[in-house]
Order: sequence, then structure tokens, then C-alpha cells
Amino acid sequence: MRAAVQVVVVGLGYVGVPLAGTVAASGAKVVGLDIDPRKVRAVASGRNPLRGREPGLPQLLRDQVRRGRLTATTDPDAVRVADVVVVCVETPVDARTRDPSYQALKGALAAVGARLKSGALVSIESTLAPGTMERVVLPALRRAAGARGDRAFDLVHCPERVTAGKLLYNLVNLPRILGARDPKAARRGVAFYKRFVKADVHVTDWTTAEVVKTAENAYWDVQIAFANEIALISEELGVDAYRVRELVNTCPWRNMLLPGAGVGGHCIPKDPWLLVSAAFHAKPDLIPVARGVNEFMPRRMAQLVEEGLTAAGRKVKGARVTVLGFAYREGTEDARNTPAKPFIRELRRRGADVTIHDPYARSERGYAVVRDLGAAVRGADCLAIVTAHDAYRRMDLRKVRRSLRHRVLVDGRNAFHGPDVARAGFVYRGIGKGNA
Repeated sequence: MRAAVQVVVVGLGYVGVPLAGTVAASGAKVVGLDIDPRKVRAVASGRNPLRGREPGLPQLLRDQVRRGRLTATTDPDAVRVADVVVVCVETPVDARTRDPSYQALKGALAAVGARLKSGALVSIESTLAPGTMERVVLPALRRAAGARGDRAFDLVHCPERVTAGKLLYNLVNLPRILGARDPKAARRGVAFYKRFVKADVHVTDWTTAEVVKTAENAYWDVQIAFANEIALISEELGVDAYRVRELVNTCPWRNMLLPGAGVGGHCIPKDPWLLVSAAFHAKPDLIPVARGVNEFMPRRMAQLVEEGLTAAGRKVKGARVTVLGFAYREGTEDARNTPAKPFIRELRRRGADVTIHDPYARSERGYAVVRDLGAAVRGADCLAIVTAHDAYRRMDLRKVRRSLRHRVLVDGRNAFHGPDVARAGFVYRGIGKGNA
């Protein structure tokens, strides 16, 4: 009987955890590798270390651990027996310069390269600035591999396309882009991904794959910025941007996206900068401007809080503002690059006393998250919805208002119909809600 393929997944986050479970379900023997002992303990015991609703993922992990196909470790020596190594570590940008920061990637490559079994396939799923495979990844693996050089491994770039809340669905059902430098690596890469991907795997070169991934997220960012700019115009003109969107989209080939309190997540706020960073002569304008529009929206939320409090006869300084939602996406715990943070910082700068509620997201340094919604709203002067969690959409405002000191609701996600909120006795303000 032929031995199962041995796979190591480096990085047990929103990409690595579902990938490890899915590859194990294809019949491979999978080891998840991470420096975080908490994640390793969770996966090794069949528990999902990610909070929020991820349909099918908890059961998948339990099943694969029980079958003996999936385990996890902090020991990089697991790489020594791997036929396939998939790298899924974070690739952030520097907050000040917006340049790529590859510290985690380089650390992972050094650990992997020094331990690669001869003939192993290495796939980089991390999102990369164009040119990184050639200038960073391959040299780092060669250095770590020593005298064996790149003859010891095949290398492909297959950037992830997962989304929090839809991790397993996207992993299995979305087409993949696989960059390779030679036909042999391409064949091996396609064979590996077709174990579990039901859609097409499109083969191209490394740099094209890098451009595709960063461009698809920059495209989304630009489209969101357009929606946000229409929302700002609508506010000034006294119309409802969501009704504008609905009617715009009655025109064929129009698909205006939703405006809102800001853009978060691991990909959208930083991948446009990865793409722009590679353009030394083109000097892009549109993509950075769109980033600026989206980065402004949390500040606009703070302005709306101040406007709402003023209308209720309360100054923002010393007011208690309850921020509803810390995760960037509804139904998940994922707070990476959440717009809640700049919003909260701006409220504090204006002198507000901020309480944060989220049913899923964890507290972070400087951002204490309350789990009890009743306690979070009690005595508040303003409620500000940043994340459209179901718990907020279901709120009975006539009951909630009894707990408040002042009745102000600022809606960053179109969770409520403005006139309904006003009839419940609130001052209402919202992104794009010029006629509230």
C-alpha cells in the first residue's frame, strides 16, 4: 500500500488551519507548524483556534485528528519528512512607510529551507509584493538549503483566496492561481492543489501570480472607496446612499458595493500597498487615493458621533460611547486591521470615554472588549455600530433606550432604518444616511 503524502502547513491562522484540515481530509498526513503553543495545542486536540462562525471547520478538525491524519507542533524538524511544505505566514506592511515587512516570512523560509527533504515541493500561499518570489523567497530558501541549492526542492506560489466566515468554502470552491518557474514545479503544484480544489487551477509565472493576488484585492479596495465616496456625497446632499446604490445597480453591468465604517482584514488594507510598492516608475495614483478614502471612514464615524451627541445636547468630551463591534467582519473574531481601532483612537482623542463590545473578538492591549451587551450599553450616551454582528441587528431599541443616558445611535453598517430608529426615540446618524 502506498504511503500517504506527508504535508507540513507553516502558520496556523485563517489560512493555515482550514488548509491543514482540508489537505488531511484528502488522505494526506498533515502537521500544522506554528510558534504559538496555544494554536498548536488547539489543533493537535482537534479544536478550532479561530473564533467566529466557520461552517464545517470545527467538525473537520475533530474528524481529521481522530483519524490520525492531522496533528500540530512547534518543532520545525517536522519539515524533515515532508513531501510538501505550504507556507501561510503573515506578510504585513510597515505602518509608517507602507513597504512590505517580510520578517515572519523570512523566518519561516530559513527554518523550512534548512530542513527540506530532497525533492520536496514548497508552496508559498502568503500574499507577496510582485517580485518577492524571485528576490526574497528563492534566495532565502537557497541560502538555508546550503550546498543543495534549489535542486533540492520545487517552488510554486499559490496565493490564498480565503475570507473569514467562508474559509472552507473558498478554499475548496474558488479557482486558484499557481505561479511556477518551470513545468515540473507547475505539474507538481497542480497535482497537490487538485487533491482538494474543485475549481480550476490556473498556471502562470511567479510574478503574474503575485500581481493577480494583490490586484484583485486592490480592485476591491478601489470599488469600496467609490461606494464610500458616494456615501459622503449623499450625506451632504441629504439622500440615502444605500437607496442610491440599489438604484444604480438596476443599470446593467453596474455593481456598486456597500459603503461603511471602514475596511479591515488581513488583505484589503495592505495588499494594495504591496502592489504599489513594486511599481518604481509607474507611480500609481488611483490605488493610494482609494486607500486614503477608506482610511478616512473611521474618522467620519467619529465626526458623526460628535454630530449626534451635539443634536442630543451632549458634548463629546466626557461622553460615554459604546462601540458595537471590534472584529472587522460580522460573525467572526477577526480583528486584523479593524476600522474599530482608528475609530476608537479618534473618539479618545476627542475626549470620549469608550466601551467596546464584541461577541467574538478578543481584547487587545489598549482595547478591552466586553462580552455582556447589557453591561456595555448601560449608561451610554451613544451607541456606534462598527460591525454588523447579528446581535446588533436584532437589538430591540425600545428596550435598549431605557439603559442609556442619552439616546444617540451612529450606524456604520446600515444595520437599521433611520426613521425606525428616530421613532424609537433616538437621534440617528449613519454613514451615507443623509436623509435620516
